[in-house]
Amino acid sequence: MTNAPVFAVVGHPNKGKSSVVATLSQNDAIAIALEPGTTRARQDYPLTVDGQKLYTLVDTPGFQRPRWVLQWLEAHSISASDHPETVRAFVLQHRGDDRFVDECELLAPIVEGAGIIYVVDGSVPYSAEHEAEMTILRWTGRPSLALINSIGEDDYSDTWQAALGQFFQVVRKFDAVRALFEQHLSLLRAFGQLEPDWEAPLERATRFLSEQRRQRRRQAAGLVARALEDLMSYQERRTLTLNQIAETSDASLAETLRDRWYRHQRHREQALRIDIEHLYQHQRIRRQEAELQWHSQHDLFSEDTRKHWAVSKRYLATAGFGAGAVSGAGIDAVTFGSSLGTGALLGGLIGAAGSYFYGDRLVLPALSIGPMKDGLKTASFGPVQDSQFGYVVLGRAVDHWWHISQRNHAGRDLLELEPADHHWLEQLDKASRREIQKAFERCRKQRALTHQQREQFAAAIEQAMAAYDDWRLNRA
Repeated sequence: MTNAPVFAVVGHPNKGKSSVVATLSQNDAIAIALEPGTTRARQDYPLTVDGQKLYTLVDTPGFQRPRWVLQWLEAHSISASDHPETVRAFVLQHRGDDRFVDECELLAPIVEGAGIIYVVDGSVPYSAEHEAEMTILRWTGRPSLALINSIGEDDYSDTWQAALGQFFQVVRKFDAVRALFEQHLSLLRAFGQLEPDWEAPLERATRFLSEQRRQRRRQAAGLVARALEDLMSYQERRTLTLNQIAETSDASLAETLRDRWYRHQRHREQALRIDIEHLYQHQRIRRQEAELQWHSQHDLFSEDTRKHWAVSKRYLATAGFGAGAVSGAGIDAVTFGSSLGTGALLGGLIGAAGSYFYGDRLVLPALSIGPMKDGLKTASFGPVQDSQFGYVVLGRAVDHWWHISQRNHAGRDLLELEPADHHWLEQLDKASRREIQKAFERCRKQRALTHQQREQFAAAIEQAMAAYDDWRLNRA
């Protein structure tokens, strides 16, 4: 089996090399700083999927004295045929030379067989220093491509395109922070065309990465489904003795249990956020999001929150009809079909009516105190009594998933999650709507989902993710 390809990412100091490495290796631990010289020694970052190493990115220091290096190479070369060996000789001779530490570090993986990814900042002018760098890289004889990764506001990309085209087989614009997933795959395919030995492994890499992306969405949907089942069915309970009953008012007990219930819900939602981020190998996300509260403008049960993240009355009516029809089918089963579908119709109408008339407000969980038994009483708060709660949490979860799935690992900016301004779930197919509504109804009644029901619930949420992805794409 052919060894996994190795790519050395090279260029000027502080021109986005580490950002490119972070994105293409899916590693947000790579240091990215504004000051030059952050990378002083070569660092290897393999990308592995399911135990298979697909390729390795080598982060290198920036060129410091390219014109001096080029002068040495020209002085020690006889003809173009010895250029690669002359570069190798330079590295061997100057490894301990303090003047060329960075050049030796960045050229070493190339003379060892790595391909070249040359990164330039398209917002700065082309210069003689850059031309010396590109000439040195051409002398190595290794397959190479150039990326224009503009960092500043100015645009010299046309000049760069013309200059780079004379030195590199492939030239692409590539924003390491915002590049789409397909652009990552396109780079791999381009390298496969430059080096015949890499064509098969890089084609395999694109298949692995595409399949990984599909699997991650499926896994994310499962994580959201499990979190929603927990959040919808959770009940805070407390058992009181006779003395505690005498010393505790119902109002005080309700406040205590309510606070614990809300705390659990907030923590569970945040745990879901972290699970999704880690699934996509984002370990260091800085996130800003309105926390679920109940005494502020971001109150989970407020009218404002419902308008942002819940669904319309029309959606609830149609989803409620589907869920109600399924529950009503039990009537037909008991009568062996003699009702001719009356049970399903009745159940659907009741479900639709309930969803429609109560769709304008979120019903709060209530305190429940059971009867005295063996000198003890059990008080409980929850579970959720309104499926709108589930739609609020689902909307927030899918929005967070979308941002994480689209985020490159070079991103270091704050992730700000804003409320939606559209009931995007209304684009979801009817079958998925019904599955989500059915799951919400079972959970709020504390009826555990079967394995099959959990799978159907997760599949419906995956469809919701696809619908949200389409909606965001159409907005762009």
